[in-house]
Amino acid sequence: MTQVNLGQSQAGLWWLPGTIGVGAIAALIGLAAYGIGKTASLDGIAATLADPTLVRIAGFTVFQAALSAAISVALALPFARAASRRPGWRPLAGFMKLGNLAFVTPVIIGVFGIVEVHGVTGWVNSAARALTGESFGPYVYGLGGILIAHAFFNMPFAARNFDRALAGIAPESWRLAAQLGMSSGQIFRLIEWPALARVFLPTAGIIFAMCFTSFAVVVTLGGGPAATILEVAIYQALRFDFDITRAAGLALTQFVLAAAIVGPLLFVTAAPAQTATGGACAARPDAAGWPARATDLAAVTMAAVVIIAPLAGILLPGIAAMTFERLADPALWRATGWSLAIAAGAGSIAFAIGLGILMTQRHLTVRRGRLRAGAALEAASAIILVAPPMLLGAGLFLALRGRVDLFAAAPFLVIAINAVAGLPFVLRLIGPDFLRAAEHHDRLAASLGLSGMNRWRLVDWPAIRPAAATALAVTMTLAAGDLGVIALFGTPDTTTLPLLIFQRMGAYRMDEAAVGVVVLIALCVGIFVCVETALGGRGRLKRRVFSHA
Repeated sequence: MTQVNLGQSQAGLWWLPGTIGVGAIAALIGLAAYGIGKTASLDGIAATLADPTLVRIAGFTVFQAALSAAISVALALPFARAASRRPGWRPLAGFMKLGNLAFVTPVIIGVFGIVEVHGVTGWVNSAARALTGESFGPYVYGLGGILIAHAFFNMPFAARNFDRALAGIAPESWRLAAQLGMSSGQIFRLIEWPALARVFLPTAGIIFAMCFTSFAVVVTLGGGPAATILEVAIYQALRFDFDITRAAGLALTQFVLAAAIVGPLLFVTAAPAQTATGGACAARPDAAGWPARATDLAAVTMAAVVIIAPLAGILLPGIAAMTFERLADPALWRATGWSLAIAAGAGSIAFAIGLGILMTQRHLTVRRGRLRAGAALEAASAIILVAPPMLLGAGLFLALRGRVDLFAAAPFLVIAINAVAGLPFVLRLIGPDFLRAAEHHDRLAASLGLSGMNRWRLVDWPAIRPAAATALAVTMTLAAGDLGVIALFGTPDTTTLPLLIFQRMGAYRMDEAAVGVVVLIALCVGIFVCVETALGGRGRLKRRVFSHA
């Protein structure tokens, strides 16, 4: 990146927005640490760390996350190659849109669809009983169900990243491959893999991080102690036993493991894709022939099994279960109101803090050329990836106990934690456009004397507007669908839609849960469409969620 030296014209209090943002995060984490520290005992934490069951739980946490990441990228690679070979095939384009839907689908909704397809009375077992007289049993509960759910959520994300990497290959490479008569294997080794290698490790690492702390999936599909991860064990220690000391020991283990495995990835930035220079995209020489067609068809079929079946399992039961009485349930609409309030609060706070951090990062990276300092600032802002959100909430709860009305404060704690959790998405989605605008226009803005709100209105906002709309929409949608923190603090008066669905699924009130799922889908889609339309402007809805992922 070229350093831009503007002297004092663009300097001023450049450090203040980022300092406020990181300071707010540090204050939140510090307050939580204080609450835990004054309650937990060192001897109890040491006993927890020496517990043999901790090794089993930690081992399973790492194992399921690594296996989930491996399966997701293994399914995504052949699909991305198929999409690259056949860019005009409509089913592939449709899948990419469904992948966007899966990305913003709240976890509890995805789990509902997976249970509908793979559960004991689900479509797969019902078909097996009809054909053979026997079912496959409750395979969805345990490691199998966890892997199925993680593939549903993460395979489209990996496929989108790999497809973008392959799209950056210059047409000249395909023409040269055709002239040399390269086989499909040679094309993959010499042309495709160098492009994929830039994004492969960061993509796999992000998926690993999401699966490492995948509370909602494991708590619903884990099936028992044999399939428990650290995040669920922390929840059980806090919610059922109120054993702060054990929760602190478990959280320390999770933090160390996550920092060791995921932490380095916070400093890894995928190299930018090369820009094609040959005008229209050249045809790939390995697209013809029945082996390529058969391979691509198999990849698309597998994607349909992984993605489309659960989506159908989400929508069809909910539509079928809709009645006026269920839709008129006051608890349903009270939960909807809480979900919307939490989404609006968390999204707005994450958006504001993210912009402040990016302003400071812009000065460090673009104007002073201090790339490592800018990366460190972004990594510090993404600390939530290695800090257990539920223990963070419990620490805040303990720190404020006796000082404020905790029942009244619970929604604000949920909003604060969800805002911190959504911050990495804001930075990742807005950051590239924001920094690029500074690199391209800083000198011109300085020569014209543009600063403050005039610069924001004429330079920065037009450059980041589409990405800003997507970032706010994604952050609000994720907060609306969050189950982790609200499961710890939720009361009958502060129940959100995900918690209500979880409670009704646990009570086997599946029809009522299905109606809640449809309402939550409508809420998330409504948030996404309204925010993208109002903030991003008309015609922005076609912008892809993963364009900066």
